[in-house]
Amino acid sequence: MKKIINDPSSVLDEMLSGLTFAYEDLVERLPETNVIHRKTAQNKKVALVSGGGSGHEPAHAGFVGKGMLSAAVCGEVFTSPTPDQIYEAIKASDEGEGVFLVIKNYSGDVMNFDMAKDLAEMDDIAVEFVIVDDDVAVEDSTYTAGKRGIAGTVLVHKILGAAAEKGASLAEIKELADKLVPNVKSIGVALRAATVPEVGKPGFELAEDEIEFGVGIHGEPGYRREKIKPSKDLAKELIERLKSEFQWEKEEQYAVLVNGMGGTPLMEQFIFMNDVKNLLAEEGIVLAYKKVGDYMTSIDMQGLSLTLVKLEDGQWLDYLTAPVTTIAW
Repeated sequence: MKKIINDPSSVLDEMLSGLTFAYEDLVERLPETNVIHRKTAQNKKVALVSGGGSGHEPAHAGFVGKGMLSAAVCGEVFTSPTPDQIYEAIKASDEGEGVFLVIKNYSGDVMNFDMAKDLAEMDDIAVEFVIVDDDVAVEDSTYTAGKRGIAGTVLVHKILGAAAEKGASLAEIKELADKLVPNVKSIGVALRAATVPEVGKPGFELAEDEIEFGVGIHGEPGYRREKIKPSKDLAKELIERLKSEFQWEKEEQYAVLVNGMGGTPLMEQFIFMNDVKNLLAEEGIVLAYKKVGDYMTSIDMQGLSLTLVKLEDGQWLDYLTAPVTTIAW
């Protein structure tokens, strides 16, 4: 294992220290916690809190700031944050209008965020939540009952964050989230597994000429392995899976996110986006919003994911394009 680290057991602490030093104008670390909190001005709005295991940077701390998250709770690598840490994030973020939790659908995340919600409500903090389950690759996986939450979560942060910034109430954000999440769908492909620092070896093995469709962001199994294909054929496979989920019709408007998994050069991501553009044009789909880059990674995994959001409400596009002040958007 070759990584630019010190002690594998101190990766999270040292990473958060470096992050808050580099971006001290935007974020702070709550004392004695692994919570990254916004320093931008508050304005009596609903606060958004999200989080999960580390190793997915810039998610989630990179999206803390004006227009997106009020706080991100960072667990150990590929490990759900604890209820007490989430509780501290909720307390620090509450501006008097309630707190909305964006939770990825992993059993540990769902359980721990729910426990923190109960603690906060005992303090008379109003809390609502949504569970993001955008990964259409498999129905159940290693850490999940039902579909996993992956890169589409970042677009949920963006849309709900913009709504909160514009003054939407907690009830209105809950209603928006419940309409939005079923319209967010993602699927990924891996060329090489991630190496967790404390483990020291890849989470699974792929031959040099082999890929796996549907791998999760923690290295969970996908649905098929086969020989590497050209980018346009990979794009066709992922789009066919998404098409079967959406059952789309010509002229429908979508947002698209091509998300790198940490070890995939932007050159390759842009080539893949070009193939996605061409294939969806053949389908008659209107791509009203596009984004490419590393937004929810899996440490150093080689691969990418494709997210589509059906823009059922024209205001969702306005929310996607609204300005933000964060590290990574």
